[in-house]
Amino acid sequence: MCVRRAGEGDLAAVARIQAASAEAAQWDVRDYLSHDFVVAMWGERVAGFAVARRVAEGESELLNLAVDPAFRRRGLGRRLVAELTERHPGTLWLEVREGNDAARKLYKTLNFHEAGQRPGYYPDSQESAIVMKFHS
Repeated sequence: MCVRRAGEGDLAAVARIQAASAEAAQWDVRDYLSHDFVVAMWGERVAGFAVARRVAEGESELLNLAVDPAFRRRGLGRRLVAELTERHPGTLWLEVREGNDAARKLYKTLNFHEAGQRPGYYPDSQESAIVMKFHS
């Protein structure tokens, strides 16, 4: 498994992974190309992706993260987050669905801390978001 910068040729695989991940944000994958966009490769197959952007000096935001359901629980999400924390020193922020216990647990094991809540953040369900941050 390796992580590399994503490109236009990865968009179909990323769209498929995103669609199979109801807990992930469902955005236009072409928009990811204008951000720090990485994919996790399992052999020749795109098995996961992550997208971040710098929002201020020393502060970045993890916009989306998803792993193909067939490749979950193999450390890919952990590796993708590690790549972005290395690429974005300082504070890395994210929002995660309140009910996404697996993701919240993962982020906590990676030393993210809950910093707040955004009630009704997700328009599809009105579910609240938990704001988390990591500081390197």
